[in-house]
Amino acid sequence: MKFDEGFTYDDVLLVPQRSFIDHRHQISLTTKLTRSISMNLPFISANMDTVTESAMAIALATEGGIGIIHRFMTIEEQVQEVSTVKRNVGFILDAPYTIGPNDTIQTALQKKIKTGINCFIVVDETNHVVGILSRRDYQFVDSLSTPIHSVMTPKKELVVGNRKTSIKEAKAIFSTKKIEKLPLIDKNNVLVGLITARSVRNFEKFPYSTKDSYGRYRVGAAVGVVNDYLDRTQALLDAGVDVIVVDVAHGHNDVSLRAIKIIRKKFKHIDLIGGNVATPQGVRDLIACGVDAVKIGIGPGGLCTTRIVAGVGVPQLTAIMRASVAAKKSGVPVIADGGTNYPGDVTKALAAGASTIMLAGWFAGTDESPGGIIMRKGMKYKIHRGSASFLATADRKLKLEHSTEQRLNSIVAEGVEALIPYKGKVADVIYQLGGALKSGMSYCNAKTIPALWKNARFIKITDAGLRESKSHNVDEL
Repeated sequence: MKFDEGFTYDDVLLVPQRSFIDHRHQISLTTKLTRSISMNLPFISANMDTVTESAMAIALATEGGIGIIHRFMTIEEQVQEVSTVKRNVGFILDAPYTIGPNDTIQTALQKKIKTGINCFIVVDETNHVVGILSRRDYQFVDSLSTPIHSVMTPKKELVVGNRKTSIKEAKAIFSTKKIEKLPLIDKNNVLVGLITARSVRNFEKFPYSTKDSYGRYRVGAAVGVVNDYLDRTQALLDAGVDVIVVDVAHGHNDVSLRAIKIIRKKFKHIDLIGGNVATPQGVRDLIACGVDAVKIGIGPGGLCTTRIVAGVGVPQLTAIMRASVAAKKSGVPVIADGGTNYPGDVTKALAAGASTIMLAGWFAGTDESPGGIIMRKGMKYKIHRGSASFLATADRKLKLEHSTEQRLNSIVAEGVEALIPYKGKVADVIYQLGGALKSGMSYCNAKTIPALWKNARFIKITDAGLRESKSHNVDEL
């Protein structure tokens, strides 16, 4: 029998080229997430329950990447995570929080606790603006049963704008009128949006962040392929999600392909990412079903044991190289998902043909990853677990599927749980990875990621070559 040969990141090095790049600042990391969504940083945080919720997604978007909210929660919880990201930054908030004139102060306080917002636009039952309720209006009210209309600032005293109000005009209004909220209404006095002083400041603060046409941070969310996946997709789109990731371990499976076809047929204009696959045919079949990007990787993740348990997979570098050739014929970007152990592996993954790279372990253990800090022997850690680990699977079955403990015995885990050292802010990790990537690109004389695809030359190395690549013959400080 003739065996095919596959390589992973440790099997190769990039051959240095004559470079005409004077400084890393000359290098652009701009890339495509999907056919239509561009980013200034090729980093995606993985849709895992110990990696990405709203805090991580906000941090990634701030730096120019994107986070994918995991699906291992209720639809309502996932929608809330997406909404938190979309409301964090944005020149125009197209769905501001509202309250009715006949509601009470107690209702306003309950909404404040739920949303973290202390100012509400007051609208009637037909969404016509009748006033605004800010904290100064109710903070000294004696009775919680006091109706909103008796303490709000009425419409006749409000300064309002419309959807055509520019950021320059909004800044002038805030400055001259000494206000911080500008409701936007149409010609019939119907609420169509809101501009806040904070949204203007944040819009200008991070020029390289990943934003939509309203200046809001972009965010993705994962859905499955059975049960509530269509309802979940609809709810996420209503919340403003920018891209849907169809999240399954084996994307080249008829269940997955059918679900993608159904999603594409029902939601024709959404950006859709499919995966995971590890072969050119898997890529072609996903593209034929209508995806806008393909996630590559079967079993390369640091917490994944699929290759040991199931005995299947393709070494990640080879999988990316072959998949990207198939995808580029259709103009579909490839996402390299998993398998990186060193910063240089990021450069190798992109050089192999990926447009972006999905990272998990690098971002787990940071302030923005879900979960609290654990102290062990004077050191700080956070929990990190594979999506197919026993505990992750058991949690889902008990929480979302209401399984009995007896059924947990049927779990065949394809991942592990681990403690990962606490790392501080994820922005610091991103800075180091981005700097390493630019350094690698400079060695390849590549000012852009497409230039890296063109210029990259790989050389196969032995175990001795890998050993030589690391620090050796010294005691590190």
